[in-house]
Amino acid sequence: MPALRSMVLFLILILSPAFVFSGEAPTCVSIEEAKSKYFAKNQYNEFIDELTNSKNKDKLIQPCLDYYKALGRYEQLKYLEEKQLWDDYFANGNAYRDQIAQNTKKVIVQVDSRDPLKVKSMLLLWQFHRDQQDTFSEQALIDLMAELNVYAKETNDPELIKNAADKLLAYEEKANARIAYKLYVDKLVLSQTEPQLKKAAAGFYKDGNLELAQSIYDIYIEKVSKSFAPEKFIGELFEIASLFVYKPQGLFDMAYAEKIYSRIEELGPKNVFNQETIYLRAFNLEKLKDYKKAGELYLQLTQNYPDTKYYDEAIYKIAMINAYACLADKQASVNLVEARKYFGILVAKPVFNPQVIASFYQLGLLAQWEGD
Repeated sequence: MPALRSMVLFLILILSPAFVFSGEAPTCVSIEEAKSKYFAKNQYNEFIDELTNSKNKDKLIQPCLDYYKALGRYEQLKYLEEKQLWDDYFANGNAYRDQIAQNTKKVIVQVDSRDPLKVKSMLLLWQFHRDQQDTFSEQALIDLMAELNVYAKETNDPELIKNAADKLLAYEEKANARIAYKLYVDKLVLSQTEPQLKKAAAGFYKDGNLELAQSIYDIYIEKVSKSFAPEKFIGELFEIASLFVYKPQGLFDMAYAEKIYSRIEELGPKNVFNQETIYLRAFNLEKLKDYKKAGELYLQLTQNYPDTKYYDEAIYKIAMINAYACLADKQASVNLVEARKYFGILVAKPVFNPQVIASFYQLGLLAQWEGD
């Protein structure tokens, strides 16, 4: 029995996260590995105790110890809030916050701009202040963005820059996220061919990271604009625009799609848009609430392609834009004569469809509004 008890104790020690640093001094790599094991079991105090009791007194490892102490307390506070463990939160929360601020600031002072721990610590410090919504948040963000620029210039570590950009975007700091993604893309461009850039952009689009996808597509577009024949280049622009146009389901960015369409319009001949792309662009502009331009394109669609399957829908939308768009779009104006004209085209049709029925209803509303 004593032998069995000893074996069980030995197995517990080996399988426990607390065994990670036993017998050897920790390194940054071993601390990262230990962090994953401790955090998976929400053993934040144990993790920090292990770091505090570390046998390694080397000044080179001290910034790692300080950073991970701060990270441990940050994750612990998040966990306590999520699980509503208010006894520990209110009893020790202020002490944990002090440790986050003190340890991140230690790292920032101790290391130079080429050390990834500096960016990681500044990012964590900004997240901490942003979560607290305190007065230090704005300056912490300014410092972080300045440091990211320096780090991007002096190192070749795009993944850390991307991680910072992802965090900025998660906090809805879109302008700063775009700057950070641009730094990441600039690093990526140095080592990627045109097809690889396109593939990378498509991958980030699929992942739902539209900010990064657009940043890479912008670089890709500029590169292929100089190497592709005009017809092939315009084809690439149409393909990219089709990803970002408004759609009832899926990912879209209407403003970015219109930016691409505008470039196609500048580059291509008059007939560069066919009925499908005219409709897509008009519908996208409608959802973007640029009703004046949307109406012009719907009209162009019906004039250039009178047999288009979109004819009745386009005519109805032209009528609606003339009647009501001024309520939402300052560029648009009420033109009831034109509105009645296009509603009339539809009510004159011998076969009913949703647009025909809706046009009868709209004419009734206009008549009621005018007291007729």
